[in-house]
Amino acid sequence: MPGEEFGESVALVLGELSDLPYLPELPARGTTAGMTGRSLAVVAELGFDLQPAGWRLTDAAGVDHRRARSLLAQDLDSLEAAAQGYEGELKVQLAGPWTLAATVERPRGDRLLADRGARRELAQAFAEGVTEHLRDLGRRVRGARYLVQIDEPVLPAVLGGGIPTSSGFGRHRSVHPPEATEVLSWVFAAVVAAGAVPVVHCCAPGVPFEIFDQAGAAGISVDLDALTTADLDGLGSALETGKRVFLGVVPSTDPVRVPTVGQVVERVQRTLDMLGFGLDEIGGQLVLTPACGLAGATPGYARTALSLVGESAARLAGD
Repeated sequence: MPGEEFGESVALVLGELSDLPYLPELPARGTTAGMTGRSLAVVAELGFDLQPAGWRLTDAAGVDHRRARSLLAQDLDSLEAAAQGYEGELKVQLAGPWTLAATVERPRGDRLLADRGARRELAQAFAEGVTEHLRDLGRRVRGARYLVQIDEPVLPAVLGGGIPTSSGFGRHRSVHPPEATEVLSWVFAAVVAAGAVPVVHCCAPGVPFEIFDQAGAAGISVDLDALTTADLDGLGSALETGKRVFLGVVPSTDPVRVPTVGQVVERVQRTLDMLGFGLDEIGGQLVLTPACGLAGATPGYARTALSLVGESAARLAGD
């Protein structure tokens, strides 16, 4: 979400998305509040610090890592106060183990992705931290049923050997699908064991649907504009096997012309027709969303985008 006022964002989300609100992220508050900082705040046992080149694995938590943890705790306090009495689904989101491995540096430089042992250690510590994070959330908002969205926007590049080294002159070796699947399965299993539902988000072309399926994801979130022809086949297979699909159909930044509810509904129906599905078959599996995060939008458009997906979903459902 845009802006720096967490309380305002929580109130907006709870007001506009009463069927499926979420814990907002406000990266405008600084690196400790961004996707990577927020996710490292839940990692168990390992420490990190912030360098000019970004986050780095260390022997102990640095001051910025401690700030990230403190900020998360403050945000959860605000969520707890705002969501008193809430009963229903509530979504939280974290950067996944492969996106973290491709983003965070080793103590001696270059990405954790370059070290097979380090990236697996990070994934295991992350899975343990997710378990504790969900315990904490469960104590705070007791009536909620949690969906945990694991963001993996760079996984297609990880699989394809497309992540540059720190020097910029080379590329990290591609990760083989069996290892990618195994690492994700640790995280998804931790989510399920904590009584929550694992959903995975990938907004890049080349969505690895088969890996997500084999790893145990119960739902998949994608950006409709980014899907290739092969991705559409994967999307159809996900719907056919009963997975929930979170379909990004509304721009995530201020467009030249905001689509109408009718245009969004028509686009969704056209996509389902192309895939060979009717709303009567898969309507209960489908969730409409913005294409990606709204952090780059103006506050006014962020509110409009949330209203638009809610109204479009209601029309599709015949409400």
